[in-house]
Amino acid sequence: MDNETVHDVFVIGGGINGCGIARDAVGRGYSVMLAEMNDLASGTSSGSTKLIHGGLRYLEHYEFRLVREALMEREVLWRNAPHIIWPMRFVLPFFKGGPRPAWMLRLGLFLYDHIGGRKLLPPTRTLDMTRDAAKKPLKALFTKAFEYSDGWVNDARLVVLNARDAADRGAIIRTRTKVVSARREGSLWLVTLQGPDGSAQLVKALLLINAAGPWVDHVLSEAVGNSGVHNVRLVQGSHIVVRRKFDDPRAYFFQNTDGRIIFAIPYEEDFTLIGTTDRDFDGDPRKVEITEAETNYLCAAASEYFAEPVRREDIVWTYSAVRPLFDDGASKAQEATRDYVLKPEGKPGQPQIINAFGGKITTYRRLAESMLELIEARLGARGKPWTETAPLPGGDFPATAFDAEVSKLKSSYPFLGAGMARRLTRLYGTRARTLLGRSGSLGDLGRHFGADLYEAEVRYLVEHEWARTADDILWRRTKRGLVLKPEEAAALADYLDQNGSDGRRAAAE
Repeated sequence: MDNETVHDVFVIGGGINGCGIARDAVGRGYSVMLAEMNDLASGTSSGSTKLIHGGLRYLEHYEFRLVREALMEREVLWRNAPHIIWPMRFVLPFFKGGPRPAWMLRLGLFLYDHIGGRKLLPPTRTLDMTRDAAKKPLKALFTKAFEYSDGWVNDARLVVLNARDAADRGAIIRTRTKVVSARREGSLWLVTLQGPDGSAQLVKALLLINAAGPWVDHVLSEAVGNSGVHNVRLVQGSHIVVRRKFDDPRAYFFQNTDGRIIFAIPYEEDFTLIGTTDRDFDGDPRKVEITEAETNYLCAAASEYFAEPVRREDIVWTYSAVRPLFDDGASKAQEATRDYVLKPEGKPGQPQIINAFGGKITTYRRLAESMLELIEARLGARGKPWTETAPLPGGDFPATAFDAEVSKLKSSYPFLGAGMARRLTRLYGTRARTLLGRSGSLGDLGRHFGADLYEAEVRYLVEHEWARTADDILWRRTKRGLVLKPEEAAALADYLDQNGSDGRRAAAE
């Protein structure tokens, strides 16, 4: 890349907000470059509870605008990415003496059904738990429940697909590339980058977007030089994954006696995901991991509902992430706003930086649209909003036709088992055909790494989705890390060390 090239927009951060902003901006005609210091979705954006939801509990804190916007986005996102986003029904067991009375739950669910433009998702209903199958894994004391709609998302893939679409439209995406400094010179930003090999590069841009998530204040203080800033409240959320606790496709919403809530969600076919926690965090976000107290809390809270307790020895995996919430002075971590705040900085006549604070994965597309309004005010309008009706890569089929899409893939590649065809469609949608190419047998997919992971998929992820390490593939692009043996994961790491370089260059372009 020529050092004299001037980008309209330079985005710092390869999480959901950064990639969503880059995609929207390049689609409107701006020249865009994005730098992420680690892998895409390596921080907050892969550590969520995997929900596309309005946030029922946010109604308690009167965040009606946020809830309405999020509810309206559920079907928009499902329509544009039906391979990685799909509807899910949630069962909210009720018991007398619980933290919220029945009238409050009914009112909240009534609002949930009616303020968000719901069209395809079914409405709330009341369950008689003495007759409904949802009672099976729960304790006998739960005789009534409410069932409502929300959505599920493969969060890390949502990030990668936004980056892939941005790159397909002309954006430059650089992973493992750190912004060392950013200084103003005349009408431009001069941004110094450090690449994965340690080499330095100078990039010029008209406008800087700080979407660095938990590191957003760090970027301002260390890279830009605005010392003493404090805009975000870091809140840790942790999850545990256990062997499947129930066969029902519905998820559970559990109210805890301390007023907090957790979810128990069907996960990756054979597992149950339980979380999340909310605790203030003051360490290095790169080193966040579940604490003993959080593990005990999640096991105990879930065991209050399940007839068979959740024990520490049941846990097969844990993950934690730090949420960079805008610091609104809330007294408790779980009460801090999940809404986003966009703040421009810069004196008149200077190149500006626009900072993105907070937000939730459900509203990332709307955050990007709001950011584009600020970009247009500074650089001039280039194009109209467009992402509401634009499918993400692989999502170009009807939202309600996922099973039909699986059948089409199985018909085109009859050697695929039903489970593998479904998994590939869930991850790649119509682009599974690009991955499989002209393969006529499993043998044509190359080396077998374990479970149903083959070389063809690994190479696709390296060449098209910026994957470089075994962790990128096993824990972010796919979740095959849950089923591969340690020696199989090690063999994949060795393979990538020996064969990944050509594909890495291709994906970066």
